[in-house]
This record gives sequence, C-alpha cells and structure tokens, in this order.
Amino acid sequence: MLDTITHFAAGDLAVQIHPDFSSLGEAAARELAKAVKAAIESRGSARIVLATGNSQFPLMTSLARESLPWDRVSVFHMDEYVGIEASHPASFRRWIHERVEIPFRPAHVEYIAGDATVIDRETDRYEASLRAAPIDAVCMGIGENGHLAFNEPIDCDFSDQRWVRRIQLQEASRRQQVNEGHFPDIAAVPDSAITLTIPALLSAARVIVSAPEARKSAAVRQSLTGDVTTTCPASILQRTPQAVLLLDRQSASELPSC
Repeated sequence: MLDTITHFAAGDLAVQIHPDFSSLGEAAARELAKAVKAAIESRGSARIVLATGNSQFPLMTSLARESLPWDRVSVFHMDEYVGIEASHPASFRRWIHERVEIPFRPAHVEYIAGDATVIDRETDRYEASLRAAPIDAVCMGIGENGHLAFNEPIDCDFSDQRWVRRIQLQEASRRQQVNEGHFPDIAAVPDSAITLTIPALLSAARVIVSAPEARKSAAVRQSLTGDVTTTCPASILQRTPQAVLLLDRQSASELPSC
C-alpha cells in the first residue's frame, strides 16, 4: 500500500501521488503559500485564481493552517454559471465568499457576475481585471471529462486570444454538478457559463492542480498518458512546466505504474 508520496513527470508536468486527501491538501496549501509569499516579497502583493468545487476542499482545509498575509492578496475565481445569482446554493461566487472571503479576508475579491445583464460586457470587464497585472498562482481541478475550469473537450482552444469567454456546458459537465450534489437534476443546471480560458489559466507563475477521487481516474489517465489534444483539455498540462498535479491513490489508480 502506498504510504509515501510518489513523484514523477509527465512531459513537462510534475506529478505527485499522495496517500490521502489530507496529504494532498497540505501539499496544495504549501505550494500556494510559497507562490503568494514569493510574489509579495517581489512586488508587495499577490494575485491568485481559485477554483471551487469538491476537489478544492482538501486545499481549503489545509490553507486555514497556513500563515499568509491575506491583506496583500487579491482573489479571482475561474468560472460562474450564466443566469445564476450570487445567493444561489450552487453559485461559485457564494462558494468563494463563504470559503475564502469570510474566513481569510483577502485584500480584494473580484467576482464574475453570471447574472449580468450583458454577458459579453461582463466577460470583457473580468478579462481586463485579470490582465491588469501578473497572476501569481492558479489553483484548480480536473473535470471528469478532462475539462479545466469550464473549458470543454473539443470546444476549448489552447491558443485562445481571449482570457474570459462564455461557453456551452456539455452534458457530462452538467451531470457532474448533479452528482456532486450542487443541483437536484440536470434540468436545473444552466447550459452555459463564463470561464477563464486555457491561456488565462496557464499564464500564472505557478499552477496547482488538485485532482482527488476515483471518479477522476479516467480523466487523469487520459491527461497524463494520451496525446496533448483538446479532446482532453487537461492534457495541455503535459506542456506546462510551472504546473504541479496532485493526485491521491484513487485518482491515480488507472495510471500504468499504479
């Protein structure tokens, strides 16, 4: 049984297999803390992008034990459903507000307004905010269909000129949200979302990807052992030297050496 951390590389990507949720979360928190502290030492402040959802729970638990100067940190989130108000139980704005803004009190939180009257204007506004200064770290997961943020298979563009855009959600992504308990049924899940694009996510100085649980094992295998292709957006991580992928035993179970 794996009781230590295994390290290996998939192309340019550093990969770690952890024995459990707790170890994975601690590693993610350390990576984020290191990136934030380096940015603050360099220029006095840090800008980070945080994902929401179940894969980020281990990070959030461990992050509470890290001593960070949150009063110098600006936080962005990476996606939001179109038409969902901030108070909706499944809103990513609500997730960030309850799990990041309230407990950590960062200097600033920039929210995507999924219920904006004019979505194109909101994507332009958010993109301008992201591009205003360097992004020091991105923390994200991998979707069950291999998506990053809400960049869906086939529809994503590794060379997208936009950093923020509206996309159509595939059925697999919508069903994942139901299975994770965020919506009662697939009809309740919005069919579109605002998302940071692949170039925006990978513009960060440090990219920290947490992908625990057996339900992610097929996507992890395809991401690490298949070709780099938009069929599996997360496969682009193989060409991302500033990234680290954190797995647990279950999510790594379909890898050839596991």
